[in-house]
Amino acid sequence: MTPKKQAYRLTADGIIAALNKRNMEGYYCDSSAEAVEKALSIMPEGSSITWGGSASIKECGLLDAIKNSSYEILDRDTASDEKLFYSRAVLSNYFLMSTNAITLDGELLNIDGRGNRVAPMIYGPDNVIMIVGMNKVVMDVESAYKRVKVDACPPNTIRLNFDTPCAKTGKCIECLSPQCICNQIVITRFSREKGRIKVILVGEELGF
Repeated sequence: MTPKKQAYRLTADGIIAALNKRNMEGYYCDSSAEAVEKALSIMPEGSSITWGGSASIKECGLLDAIKNSSYEILDRDTASDEKLFYSRAVLSNYFLMSTNAITLDGELLNIDGRGNRVAPMIYGPDNVIMIVGMNKVVMDVESAYKRVKVDACPPNTIRLNFDTPCAKTGKCIECLSPQCICNQIVITRFSREKGRIKVILVGEELGF
């Protein structure tokens, strides 16, 4: 095992302990393949599953895995009625996503444009499973906010082909653009429902 991987494991141990104190579950997997296996082991066949916009759950292979398994899939991309989709999604058994940043003390920070990703994270689905690359680990909430503004938002707007200043310059200027994706800022410091939020840390770089 490389020194970097060893450091990831040691760091993850501390984060998992912090998550447990915050009523969230934490797991560590060395690789994406292990993370996919872990996520699938948590979700019984036949469960209803949906997800928020996330490069991480695509990159690690989880989306392909659930689509090739015996689950009830609620996919926004194939929904004919968006409002009906969201009304069903909020009642799903599992909501899959990543987080924009996670602190060493187990706090989660997420920024969203419309709120359709952070809303079900906060309330609705029975369980939330997050796939989180160790590249998203930061010291504290202040560092988390800076990380999202520098490392996550500009490439995300480019990926989505949005017309925002950061998509053109690569840096945030705290814009009020009509297509701004930094409209909802959510810090999750505790889960009232014990174990509802499950964070699978992965010893790889995933997502933005």
